[in-house]
Amino acid sequence: MVALAIAACGSDAGRDGALVVEDPTAVHADYEYVIPLGTGARFDAGEVVEILPGEMTVRVGEVMRIINQDDRQHLIGPFFVGAGETLTQRFAGAGEFTGICTVHPSGEFVLTVEE
Repeated sequence: MVALAIAACGSDAGRDGALVVEDPTAVHADYEYVIPLGTGARFDAGEVVEILPGEMTVRVGEVMRIINQDDRQHLIGPFFVGAGETLTQRFAGAGEFTGICTVHPSGEFVLTVEE
């Protein structure tokens, strides 16, 4: 199953149209992160797991892919990635997007998209 929608979990995503969901089967991704099976359980057990940085700066036109192999859904800033799903995101406009991050020890994710 493939996620083709984003959730704006407490963020300003979508206000200026800077986030555009791409075909998740696109070959090229400038940034790719894999959330391994068992990640949620590792967090529950108190392990420090860092899948991606808590803050990230990308450029308009770049693509990020998040592959969730875990049996749990995860939030990464404005993005929701269901269990076993892949999200591929092309950044269409500048802006800053923040939100909860369930795969970073800080619990937060800040994404800055620059021209």
